[in-house]
Amino acid sequence: MSIDVTGLAAMIDKPVFRLVGEAADELSRECYVVGGYVRDLMLGRHSKDIDFVTVGSGIEVAKRVAKKMKGSHLSVFSNFGTAQVKSRECELEFVGARRESYRRDSRKPIVEDGTLADDISRRDFTINAMALCVNSDRFGVLVDMFDGVGDLQRRIIRTPLDPDVTFSDDPLRMMRAIRFATQLGFEILPATFEAIRRNASRIAIISRERIMDELMKIMLSPRPSVGWVLLLRSGLLKVVFHELQALRGVELVKGVGHKDNFYHTMAVLDNVAERSDNVWLRWGALLHDIAKPVTKRWDDNLGWTFHGHNAVGAKMVPRIFRKMKFPMNDKMKYVQKLVELHMRPIALVEDEVTDSAVRRLLFDAGDDIDDLMLLCAADITSKNREKVERFRANYQLVKQKMVELEERDRIRNFQPPVDGIEIMRTFGLGECREVGMIKERIKNAILDGEIPNDHDAAHGLMLRFAAENLSLTPVG
Repeated sequence: MSIDVTGLAAMIDKPVFRLVGEAADELSRECYVVGGYVRDLMLGRHSKDIDFVTVGSGIEVAKRVAKKMKGSHLSVFSNFGTAQVKSRECELEFVGARRESYRRDSRKPIVEDGTLADDISRRDFTINAMALCVNSDRFGVLVDMFDGVGDLQRRIIRTPLDPDVTFSDDPLRMMRAIRFATQLGFEILPATFEAIRRNASRIAIISRERIMDELMKIMLSPRPSVGWVLLLRSGLLKVVFHELQALRGVELVKGVGHKDNFYHTMAVLDNVAERSDNVWLRWGALLHDIAKPVTKRWDDNLGWTFHGHNAVGAKMVPRIFRKMKFPMNDKMKYVQKLVELHMRPIALVEDEVTDSAVRRLLFDAGDDIDDLMLLCAADITSKNREKVERFRANYQLVKQKMVELEERDRIRNFQPPVDGIEIMRTFGLGECREVGMIKERIKNAILDGEIPNDHDAAHGLMLRFAAENLSLTPVG
């Protein structure tokens, strides 16, 4: 990768940067674009968020910018010495240059006013430690104290100062190093990575919310497995997500080993990521075998078994989401459903594809059937080519049968054509066990293909079943 730093002034020669520079000049403040925006500018990546550092009060510059920028909104955070100016086009963050020092038992820094050099030196990585001046007399001049441009060209992640100090001071930077390596396809400098290993236990003082924010960005990367493997190798994974760490490894009994379920999961995750940007589907892929370590058993006749790992895994999902501070809403239920049902398409592929089994799968998966089938296809990772081809052929057969049955029987998300109110009205019943039994009988009859999915057939079955099994007769 070649970066032409001589063209940077032209790249930021836009009204917003000229306006900020003008505001800073009026206050006699040095002002610089810093951090991720500069990095992404050089990489040709789009970014709406722009961070500015001023030598002196950043809040004063933000207030002046807000007055000049029509339709903008100013937010001041005096406790942190920062301010934000928002418009429809962009979001500007302002902070005064500062230096920081840390106590060993806390990641809350002692903050003091500092120089631009102080501010750049405290940043996490060299590729984020570059600054572009927006003052009129030095507009577009690059400040690059730690050869960030060189590291961008070499595709390297490293810290400006001693990595042990950098990571001990703010342990979240270890997660950020792995996230940037995953997003950008960069390599973490070996000395920097070894410092992550040495300081991995420090991540425990970081809030779950901030850790999960980094994990979510890893999951949205082109190949999420890169980040998870780095988390494993660094020692961070066992601290932030020990359930996933437990998938790692192969156990041998009588010379027979099972596959490494961690690396199988990584293959499935990347297969899904190639086909879908849906981050919750990716989480479903990551968690689909999460219960294999707790369900693993050796059977002298069968070898290694993981019976019920889908059902046990589905029960683990809410606990994992709660611990991770993820939303306990429909997103969690969606992932839980994928984990619980992910073996069903595989079972259909391996066994005879009956109409009844396909109807039940359509009914249970509902609108998530397409995502479930995508996960199922991604889960075919065997190195046995003949087995893979057989699975794929049967998988296509299952998909075709789904289309045919859905067109004919309208099973996806169907509601039985005779509901509880009609049953109660027909037999003069209140809410009771018998009503539930009749509803279940009608549902199963439709799913098994015994009757079509229409009202007259369901009503007739209701009358017969009630008379023959419950001694009920219609009233009136």
